[in-house]
Amino acid sequence: MSDKLSLASEPWLFRQLSDLQRRHPDMVNPALDKILSEDAALRWALVISAYLEGHINLGKAAEFLDMPENALRKKYVSMGIPVRHGALDLEEARAEVNAIRAWFGKE
Repeated sequence: MSDKLSLASEPWLFRQLSDLQRRHPDMVNPALDKILSEDAALRWALVISAYLEGHINLGKAAEFLDMPENALRKKYVSMGIPVRHGALDLEEARAEVNAIRAWFGKE
């Protein structure tokens, strides 16, 4: 019986995947999209992690999880995940202002 090596367990794999994604997003992004669309638990874990680390806001997390923001807020509260209010940084604040202006037709 042959022991098959698991490429996923190699420490260098994720660094290489990240480098390859920067050079060839057309190759990597569809594969990652497929994996994340097929594995809801992995998608959920990645989105929560990104939210907790401040890489995305609640609205973006809800968008990635394909659920209403209010429903995700309630889910986070029930799970004990802190819900952040307001922009994380100046860039996000400007994006929110621009979105509001666009919404009201004042760009």
